[in-house]
Amino acid sequence: MTDLHRLSIRELSEGLKTAQFSSRELTEHYLKRIAKIDPKVKSYVTVTAEQALAEADAADAALKSGNAHALAGIPLAHKDIFCTQGIKTTAGSKMLDNFISPYDATVVAKAKAAGLVTLGKVNMDEFAMGSTSENSYIGATSNPWALDHVPGGSSGGSAAAVAADLAPIATGTDTGGSIRQPASFCGLTGLKPTYGRVSRFGMIAYASSLDQGGPMARSAEDCAYLMNVIAGHDAKDSTSINKEVDDYVANLNGTAVKGLRIGIPKQYFNVAGLDADVKARVEESLKKLEDMGAILVEIDLNMTEAYVPTYYLIAPAEASSNLSRFDGVRYGYRCENPVDLMDLYKRSRSEGFGAEVQRRILIGTYALSAGYYDAYYVKAQKVRRLIQQDFLKAFENVDVIAAPSAPTTAYKIGANLSPTEMYLGDIYTLAVNLAGLPAINAPVGFDKDSLPVGLQLIGNYWSESQLLSIVHQYQQNTDWHTKRAAIAEENA
Repeated sequence: MTDLHRLSIRELSEGLKTAQFSSRELTEHYLKRIAKIDPKVKSYVTVTAEQALAEADAADAALKSGNAHALAGIPLAHKDIFCTQGIKTTAGSKMLDNFISPYDATVVAKAKAAGLVTLGKVNMDEFAMGSTSENSYIGATSNPWALDHVPGGSSGGSAAAVAADLAPIATGTDTGGSIRQPASFCGLTGLKPTYGRVSRFGMIAYASSLDQGGPMARSAEDCAYLMNVIAGHDAKDSTSINKEVDDYVANLNGTAVKGLRIGIPKQYFNVAGLDADVKARVEESLKKLEDMGAILVEIDLNMTEAYVPTYYLIAPAEASSNLSRFDGVRYGYRCENPVDLMDLYKRSRSEGFGAEVQRRILIGTYALSAGYYDAYYVKAQKVRRLIQQDFLKAFENVDVIAAPSAPTTAYKIGANLSPTEMYLGDIYTLAVNLAGLPAINAPVGFDKDSLPVGLQLIGNYWSESQLLSIVHQYQQNTDWHTKRAAIAEENA
């Protein structure tokens, strides 16, 4: 019973169904680990122990009746960007530090309906704006592999919680790499689905045409189990696509790696900031896939240099619009003793938002302003279409595209990278969101400092099953996904 956190989702499901342990025992096991280990990691914003145990008891009753979902009784953590009824939802911001949602996000509701047990809400960069999880009003989260390093962002709390075995699976969101980059930094598997595959209802918006929720776990198999729960059409989300959903678990061996054509963009491997260890580990993983029968094909993605400037016009523009609702009037933070309405707006927003959020609001408002709208925002949308076409042209000749997930391994906490340096760190992930494509990170080794390195595979639209299947088969032939940080080996 002391090793329950080492079990995969499939093993947990089988253990619960055969009554080797109960959901209450499993939930208590994780709550004990959180109490002992999380003060060092600081991944959780809110731990919902009482609710978790009640949900575990309900799952145990369903399991006894023989009428339970495959994931009934299994704990998970939700990124604190998903609204949770009766539980604080902060989005990592002072602006929402007192906000208790009156409803559940669709992703949360689906998890509840499947009988999953919510352990709590985990930390993130404020309003999902950042790559380190340091831009959080709650404070920085540590990387379980090296506590003086960041876990990545913005879904850094989700990544750290799973990597420290403080939750077997977690939800994340990805607007420009916020699932894949922290998964890379923490040695996890993380899937960013096709835009519209997972409902955004109840997910606090950063950039509405880019945001997408997805699973974070140790393996592709574990991610597939959670995708079976959260994927699918939602009438409450106007951008949700009404398209049949695969059985991701059943299809884990559905894609033949033998003969699979993997595109290698030469531009991606000549980026100035690409760390030598990261490049070496990614190339070794591609050689492994080649040994398994895949065919590596060099391709051109000619729009690479346009990714960062295009993203950092479109995303801040949408953010400035989405975040205009936080005005101190209806809900969220309100300044004290405003002298008039303008003072209320100004001080509530300047006191409630952190520096990075204010920076992006200002950039976005400028890009949308009269006289600059056509020169910046409209032009960026035109370039976005060219980026999408660049990928679609590549997919005429290859099945998937390979890249590093990030040019480096995890930064040190307090490294104080300039905004430009931080934005350039997203070079490999941004285009996937601009084009609306699915992509996955898989752990493929470590750098000289024993920090995890990730491989990113990018698929064509609706190819989540294919991506999960390729990574699953890679993980059947390697053991990188089974490696654990020292802190994860601690017993509660």
